[in-house]
Order: sequence, then structure tokens, then C-alpha cells
Amino acid sequence: MAKKVGVVLLISLIALAVGLWLYRMVGSRLPARPGATSRVETPRTPPPSAGTTSAEPAAPGPSSGKGSSLAPPEFTPRAGEVLDFAANVTKLNSTVANLQVRVAERRSFAGKNAWHLQAFAHTENPYRMVFELDDQFDSYSELANLVSLQYEMHLSERGQKVDTVERLLPSSKDPAPVDAAAARVLPGTRDPVGMLMYLRSTDWDKTHEVHSPVFDGHKLYDVRAVLVGKSQNVSVAAGKFTTNKIELHVLDNGTEMKDAHFLLYIGNDQERLPVLMEAVLPFATAHVELTKVR
Repeated sequence: MAKKVGVVLLISLIALAVGLWLYRMVGSRLPARPGATSRVETPRTPPPSAGTTSAEPAAPGPSSGKGSSLAPPEFTPRAGEVLDFAANVTKLNSTVANLQVRVAERRSFAGKNAWHLQAFAHTENPYRMVFELDDQFDSYSELANLVSLQYEMHLSERGQKVDTVERLLPSSKDPAPVDAAAARVLPGTRDPVGMLMYLRSTDWDKTHEVHSPVFDGHKLYDVRAVLVGKSQNVSVAAGKFTTNKIELHVLDNGTEMKDAHFLLYIGNDQERLPVLMEAVLPFATAHVELTKVR
């Protein structure tokens, strides 16, 4: 149960890299991790070559036909953009962590035009004294459709450091890289940070549902995003926004995870900012709100 909820939060809210440690902060223990770097604990199919790992694919979720997992984006990020967020849990009545999402640069990666996207997470006092977390996530995603090329997790949690670098390879014919582990994934797979940008890129006036395989660094899931409300007025520290309300569904091997309920509010203006995210958990409600745009 704890592991499932943590993974669901990681996929859905790591759009700002928050869910896993919000869950751990409130009621879970940090699992022991080996000191070795770069690991994927999933079955290896097809049999990989040396230095290769394989993600376990989830069964694709139903599609309404109104959206596409590979449609070209209607919107592209702004190079140099920095979004600051505050994460809190209602029962604690204070900020648990500060989060940041950056559009670091536009560059060539693995022979393709790509965005280098980053997310950072840091717990705040007084919670930091009992649960110190300083995590960084790097996404290299294709310029055209934000499909992931490489996903990195640089985690520092309670004094334990783990660095994982995964090159996402959709074809069994792609050779394993020498400088990263190879994760064999489905075509069109995105990582959580790239998925956030993909949801921003979607024109919700024309599309009511999109879905995509999402690789969280360990396992492959199917994420469905459904428009459930338009012209929703939301007030956060960064200002007042008119938003589209998006409900996120996470499927593991074709079965939707029911442990938590996720909502994402995206501004419907030209910038399409991710203004607010909510996770309703069995024990509390987590909020991640935009505080500053740079």
C-alpha cells in the first residue's frame, strides 16, 4: 500500500517532484537503498544486452479518441523559465517543501533536438529536522513531442544519496549506452517532468483527454489526463488565474490505482502555467501551489 501510493504520487505530482516525499513525510519510512547507482528493479523483456535494464510496461489505458499520446505540442516551454512552488499538507497547516521546475535549455541530445528540464525539491523547517530531502530530477525530452530521451534522479534523503541515469530506448534494436543504464520502454514514453510540460502543451480547447506511458525511473505506467472543468478561477500566491481543471488517472498493468485522487489546474492563457496540484490521500490532502514565475 505505502509503496503504491508513493509511486502514484511520484508519477502524478512529480510533475513537480513532490508526491513521494510528501507521502513519506506524513506516514511512510524511507526504504533502504543500496549504494550502487543506476538501477531499475523490473523484469527484463526482451533480454537486454550488458548494461541494459528494462521497464515493465503497463497495459495502455482506454483512449477517447479525442487526444493522442504523440500529437505535436500546441505550446512550447520558454527557455530559462523558472517556476517556484510550495507544497503543504492540510493537517500540518504549513509549508512542507519548496519545489522548483526549470526549463534549463534547448540543446542537442543523443542526436535529437531536446529540452533539458529540471525539477528540484527541498523540505523546509521544522520538517527538515526530521526528514531532510534534497532531490533533483533531470529530463531530456524531444523538442517536437516531449517524449523522454533520458531521465535522471539525483536523490539525497536522510543522508542517503542515490544517482540514477536512465536512457529511454523504445526499440530493442537500440544499443545500450556506455554512459547510462538503458530502460526499454514503449514508443512515446515520457518521464514525469516531461509529462508536466506535455500537459501544458495540450490545447484543452480542442482536446478533452490525452494519455501517455510514463517511466518514473523504475517502472512504466499509463497516465490518462482528462479535462473535467473549464474556466476554473484559482487564487494562489503567484496571483489569480483562470484555469482548465485536469484529472489524472494512473494505471498499473491496466488497473487504475485507487489509493489517491489527483487534480491539476493549468492556466488557459498563453503561458499555460501549472497553477495548482492537489492530491487527496487516505490520510490527508496535499496541495502544491505556484508562488513565483521567473
